[in-house]
Amino acid sequence: MRTEDGSGGPGGGRGSAEAGGAGDGHDLRHHGDAEVRDGGPALVDLAVNVRTGTPPGWLRERIAESLGGLAAYPDGRAARAAVAARHGLPVERVLLTAGAAEAFVLLARALKVRRPVVVHPQFTEPEAALRDAGHTVDRVLLREADGFRLDPAAVAEDADLVVIGNPTNPTSVLHPAETIVRLARPGRTLVVDEAFIDAVPGEREALAGRTDVPGLVVLRSLTKTWGLAGLRIGYVLAAPEIVTELARAQPLWPVSTPALAAAEACVAPRALAEAAHAAHRVAADRAHLVAGLEEFAPEGVRVAGPAEGPFVLVRMAQAAAVRRQLRVLGYAVRRGDTFPGLDEEWVRIAVRDRVTVNRFLLALDQALVFVRA
Repeated sequence: MRTEDGSGGPGGGRGSAEAGGAGDGHDLRHHGDAEVRDGGPALVDLAVNVRTGTPPGWLRERIAESLGGLAAYPDGRAARAAVAARHGLPVERVLLTAGAAEAFVLLARALKVRRPVVVHPQFTEPEAALRDAGHTVDRVLLREADGFRLDPAAVAEDADLVVIGNPTNPTSVLHPAETIVRLARPGRTLVVDEAFIDAVPGEREALAGRTDVPGLVVLRSLTKTWGLAGLRIGYVLAAPEIVTELARAQPLWPVSTPALAAAEACVAPRALAEAAHAAHRVAADRAHLVAGLEEFAPEGVRVAGPAEGPFVLVRMAQAAAVRRQLRVLGYAVRRGDTFPGLDEEWVRIAVRDRVTVNRFLLALDQALVFVRA
């Protein structure tokens, strides 16, 4: 595990900001949707981590019903109360956002921090938002040799904002909750991105709902499990004073009426039971994918693990060429070199059903043969 500067502040320096949010050779604004944007229906999407077959019919109906109220300004009180009840918190600890990504922008703009640290490899939007807001960002890079596991001692004591994902995108590592809690300090804001935690059976190691950890900010997304990436809905769980600061940075009516309807529906008991069932199915499908990938170990394919999210991180020689050939064969996977701490030998693969995985594995076999011929 090592640290490096990802400076995005005035004057540049090592890792100074570049157009599009790139820095140190990493395009921080590249996301999985870019892998399929121009491929259309011809590509099987294993690049985006949104659960397939979503949103379910009952949720589409609930959203459609909300359209009758579009003439009125959005009223988020019911959705906010529903989210608070789902986590056993007072409403003062909940802030609804236009997807979890908006929360990173709010944190970067609203909080007065001197030394923010982002633990990588992880979702790159937190660092991009901090850099865009003029902050100099330090990185803690977790290593493959350590299983991409967190050592809290690697984070500088004077860091006053620390961002980490759990389970982490793209490594699929699920850090123990108490290991993350060891990062908490008086005077430090500890941001934990739990966008994929509802894909973990039982939401093991979740910190949402905890009020005993100083400076804790938990981010949740409803877009991944429920197929709402185009609707944009997520939320922040934090101390009331932090929620107030973030809310001041939001525009008026930041969450649309359909998104509020979706938020309320997705934290209801029926939805939670469906999500729990889906998490177990994802775990079984992921085990099938990992077992298939491990068959390619003689060809140098390595799966980072143990994986706990709805995606796996894979290392292979000539991964960029393999990814391009997979695209020719009709499959899109996520390039890994845009994540700090990874290079062109990495790809991220979303978990899909067994039929899709089996077909993908056949395509991967063909791609490996083609590239190494």
